[in-house]
Amino acid sequence: MERLLQIKLICIVFLFFSFKIHAQNLIVEPNNPKKTLKIAFEKAKDGDTILIKKGVYKEGPLVLEKSVNLIGENYPVIDGEDIHEILKVKRDNVTIKNIVFSNSGSSSFKDIAALKIIDSKNVLIENCKFKNNFFGIHTMNSSEVRFFKNELISGKVKGKSSANGIHIWKSNNLSIEDNLIEGHRDAIYLEFVNKSTIKNNKCIENKRYGLHFMFSHDNVFNKNIFKKNEAGVAVMYSKRVKMIENVFSHSWGGAAYGVLLKEIDDSIIFKNVFTENTIAIYGDGANRIEITDNVFLKNGWALKINASSSEIVVKKNNFLGNTFDIATNGKLKAKSLNGNYWDKYEGYDLDKNGLGDIPYHPLSLFSILVERNESAMLLYRSFMITLLDKSERVLPSITPDYLKDETPLIHPIKL
Repeated sequence: MERLLQIKLICIVFLFFSFKIHAQNLIVEPNNPKKTLKIAFEKAKDGDTILIKKGVYKEGPLVLEKSVNLIGENYPVIDGEDIHEILKVKRDNVTIKNIVFSNSGSSSFKDIAALKIIDSKNVLIENCKFKNNFFGIHTMNSSEVRFFKNELISGKVKGKSSANGIHIWKSNNLSIEDNLIEGHRDAIYLEFVNKSTIKNNKCIENKRYGLHFMFSHDNVFNKNIFKKNEAGVAVMYSKRVKMIENVFSHSWGGAAYGVLLKEIDDSIIFKNVFTENTIAIYGDGANRIEITDNVFLKNGWALKINASSSEIVVKKNNFLGNTFDIATNGKLKAKSLNGNYWDKYEGYDLDKNGLGDIPYHPLSLFSILVERNESAMLLYRSFMITLLDKSERVLPSITPDYLKDETPLIHPIKL
């Protein structure tokens, strides 16, 4: 048995080095009919490297079905001429680096992309630039794909529509890291995507969502910046999601929010910053969500959680300068609201233990009135509303007693 294992190991090592020895480099040059991308794709064998010299390449739609390294020298441009899907990858073990993909075609009924990845595994897209495309990178039925340090910018050409920057469907174990995505419809769109990491991306001024994902479980979103996107981030129909150390900012509008939680269960929102959004977190059907160690700064509503949600835990957060700290449309079943800092708290701390001696009720009378009648916002900051809120805090009659922080903090938490 030991002898047989030795023979197998020798064969594997031999095949590995044989594969490396026979791998070759193929050169692609602009304006050279004998060294085009299509010819290189035809000649290449698995393990080869295709080196693309600097220049502009207009060769129509390209299909790569070899396990090769596709490397650009000084950022060559592959141009779709506003007509074609630029490159389709249909093979495992592919690396694509240092290439500009520009001017893909667009369509109202076809998912035309600058780069499409189908039924593939172990693919790396690194340090590439995507300019003025419909879909930037479109991935389907794939796994172990890494999107690293790419730049995807669209929406700059007047009259040309754009779709999602990174669009992924029915794929697992992905890594989306250190990308800049700007001007697309959704910066990142995930559907049926599980066990993946989205980290250190900048999603700025996209036309709908900075991040939009549905039916996607066990994913981690860490240290991303979502800024000035039309509607913020939407997390829908998903379970066991972790949102950690992200920044959600400047999403203003009638239907805008930092994060929308729609039918999401058993998830964590930890150490994020929500600043200057219409609604920082909007929850509808959000169950068993832990919202801890976050900063809510200068939002319209910090938390707007519908009564369809349950067992929400809100603790160790700083609520600073928000118009409303909490709003709901019914009897919200929160598991805990204890241990937060509320800048509107007017209690006292006689025993000097850092905790307020009387509970804080973050749901104000005015927020209830606005929830029932939006036009009441016209009275915001009026003397009458201030008087009503003060009276309600002294003799509560409308605001629910079950929504309260039993141990409000006297000083903000250093996060």
